Amino acid sequence: MDINISEMAHRLPSPQPEWVVRFARVGLAAKGIVYCLVGLLAFMAAFELGGEGNQEAGKQDVFRFILEQPFGQALLALVAVGMACYAIWRLIQAIKDTDSKGTDTKGIGTRIGYAFSGLVYASFAFYAAKLVLGSGSSSQGEDSRQMLARELLAQPLGQWLAGAVALGIIGMGIYQFYRAFSGKYKKKIKESEIKQEVKGTLIKAGRVGYFARGVVWLIIGYMFLRAALEANAKEAGGSQSAFQFLENSIYGSYLLGAVAVGLICYGIFMFVRARYEVIRST
Repeated sequence: MDINISEMAHRLPSPQPEWVVRFARVGLAAKGIVYCLVGLLAFMAAFELGGEGNQEAGKQDVFRFILEQPFGQALLALVAVGMACYAIWRLIQAIKDTDSKGTDTKGIGTRIGYAFSGLVYASFAFYAAKLVLGSGSSSQGEDSRQMLARELLAQPLGQWLAGAVALGIIGMGIYQFYRAFSGKYKKKIKESEIKQEVKGTLIKAGRVGYFARGVVWLIIGYMFLRAALEANAKEAGGSQSAFQFLENSIYGSYLLGAVAVGLICYGIFMFVRARYEVIRST
């Protein structure tokens, strides 16, 4: 069988430009910081520690929390830069297909997911930068998912469009469970480079983290679906609303506390990815 050497060389990943590698690692570390703080504030909300309410545990509220700390502006500026780095890396993954996902249906779907993630984190970076510059709103305002639901419901066949988005969000939640239980989350990290005595703990943190993230995505998807069925954008919500949903359930404080610990674990695993992930390019 003839082997096309040039074609094989084209398919093999080439060394990633150093600036992209740095963007990826800084972005993953910043994501880890944000998720650790979201989990910490959600845990405080669950057991009413420090007077924090569950409405103050979303990502945007974490930025305000950072701003209120000593040297808060400088710290938040660093987080904003990190979020921007993560967004740029995700968009590069989507556009350049750095993970070689291809152009079939599955590959395109994955790359669209990368692009969506990049745009979401770009919005977080923009919001954090506005707070640093003093132009961000201190009020809660309308949740971004409520805004999206409102825009979709205003379109022709709006309930169907909103329902499709809701199913997509639920699908993302199910995919987080798949990543947790299949061990797929370990695929891109160099496990051999992690110290043996802490490797098991860090890998378990990843599994718990993806499971907790799946729970939050499922609740957000359920609320978005309810908004579609009732044609009421106010039924939709983000992580803040998901935390409130959990806390209002039976044994709500314990459920929210467990998910909060899981989100902290997810943040820790982002630090693992920042250090040990294999960053590839086409």
